[in-house]
Amino acid sequence: MTTLNIKKLVRKNILELKPYISFRDNNQFKNPVLLDANESPFGEYHRYPDSIHRKIRDKIADFKNISSNQIAIGNGSDELIDLIIKIFCEPKKDSVLVMNPSFAMYGFYAAINENEVISLNLDENFEIKKEDFLQTVKDNQPKVLFLCSPNNPTGNSIYDLEFYIKNFNGIVVIDEAYIEFSNQKSCLELINNYPNLIVLQTFSKAWGLAGARVGVAYSSEEITSLFYTVKSPFNVNNLSQNVVLEILDQVEDFQNNLNKILEERDWLNDQLTHIECITKVYPTDANFFLIEFEDVENVYDKLLESEILTSKRSPQIPNCIRINVGNREENIHLINVLNQCETL
Repeated sequence: MTTLNIKKLVRKNILELKPYISFRDNNQFKNPVLLDANESPFGEYHRYPDSIHRKIRDKIADFKNISSNQIAIGNGSDELIDLIIKIFCEPKKDSVLVMNPSFAMYGFYAAINENEVISLNLDENFEIKKEDFLQTVKDNQPKVLFLCSPNNPTGNSIYDLEFYIKNFNGIVVIDEAYIEFSNQKSCLELINNYPNLIVLQTFSKAWGLAGARVGVAYSSEEITSLFYTVKSPFNVNNLSQNVVLEILDQVEDFQNNLNKILEERDWLNDQLTHIECITKVYPTDANFFLIEFEDVENVYDKLLESEILTSKRSPQIPNCIRINVGNREENIHLINVLNQCETL
């Protein structure tokens, strides 16, 4: 196990911060009369949600075989990313290290907190150059490292993640938003070996609950307690907590839907290889493809005219569009429009 004093990485004012504690959520009552929170006595959702997400954390703990004290729940992974930067990064002083290209919200929340964003440019295969990583860490000493694997928007997994965890003296965040679509192992098994490691997952992608906005952070108990010190008191509403509890009782349905997405991914990949306006389809471990086109502007406009919404990544990734896997009807419509682009 790596020895690292997490308290030395935390902002001083955060260490001194007293968390908001919901009295009712931190105590057990048999038949309470709830007159403490100025709520209405009427309505289906008239009570504030569980502020410490006890039921949902216990349920996830059983599913993932991990202690509930190592789980923090956020209003989507975005909130958890924001909290990580607030907890560990001193404004105008500390920096974060991100891959380029990668998920834009790491830099967005760092900018809000007035932290410098240092980019680690990926190679032509969207892999990290280890020598560049080591040199950048040495020169800049960033406080937080964000690694998205499988990476958004490139779709590939980052290999040898433990190398980067071992060679970083700050907080390492492995964002596994797309891990269910990949054959790569989750980094959850490394949590107890590295006290500076945070693994992010979400119910928004493979679980099909993007509208519920529920993200999960797995880490040491020490870091989990920091999340619950800094987060807003009732950050995840009752409806979202209940729907996650329900879906965790429907794992067979989840697996069936996941298998359908993976089957559609294979089918779509095969179809894309026969389209002339496409110059390259990048390998993917996620539920989307990064695709290079001969005339990306024309293709993007043609798709938009057909009301097919995609994510244009050019010019950051030249001539590329990110397109996620839909159902068969949606995928057929996509292929038909792309085939029409060949004659333009």
